[in-house]
Amino acid sequence: MGTASPRIDPAETTSRSGTSRMRGIGRVLVIVYAIMALASTGRSFVQIVQRFDEAPLAYTLSAVAAAVYIVATLGLVLAGRPGWYVAAWIAIVFEMTGVLVVGALSLIAPELFQHQSVWSQFGLGYVLVPLFLPMLGIWWLVTHRPAPSEPAPSGSAPSRPAEARS
Repeated sequence: MGTASPRIDPAETTSRSGTSRMRGIGRVLVIVYAIMALASTGRSFVQIVQRFDEAPLAYTLSAVAAAVYIVATLGLVLAGRPGWYVAAWIAIVFEMTGVLVVGALSLIAPELFQHQSVWSQFGLGYVLVPLFLPMLGIWWLVTHRPAPSEPAPSGSAPSRPAEARS
C-alpha cells in the first residue's frame, strides 16, 4: 500500500498564515471590536470637542475606551505576529478591568459621571456589549494561541522535515 501523506495541523497553519484565525466566530469578534472602536472613537471625539467641560472624566474614559478597542482590534487581527498577541491580551484585560471598575463606580458613585461613558453602567448604552466582549476576547485568545516560532540556528540552512529525509 502507499505511504500516508502527512497531515497538516490547522493550528500550525493558522498561526503562520494568520488567515484561518479570522474565520467563523473569530471574524465576528474582530468585526464587533472594530465597530466598538469606531463607535467609541466617534463618540469620544464629539463629546470632547463639543462638551468636554461638562463631564471631563466621562469623556476622557470614552477616549481611553476607544484607544483600547483600537489596540484590541489590531491585536486580534495581527495576533500571529510578534508582540501583537501580547498587545491583544493587555488591551482586553485592561478593557475588562475598565468595564468592571467604571461600571461599578457609575452605579455606586453616579456623581462622578455627570454624563455616560462607553463603560458606564457596564456598557448599558451599548447593550452591555462592553461587558461581554472582553470575556469572549479572553476566551478567543486562550483557545487560539499562536504556535511558538522556532528560529533557525545561525549559520545553518533550514532543516528538512523528517518525512523528506527518509
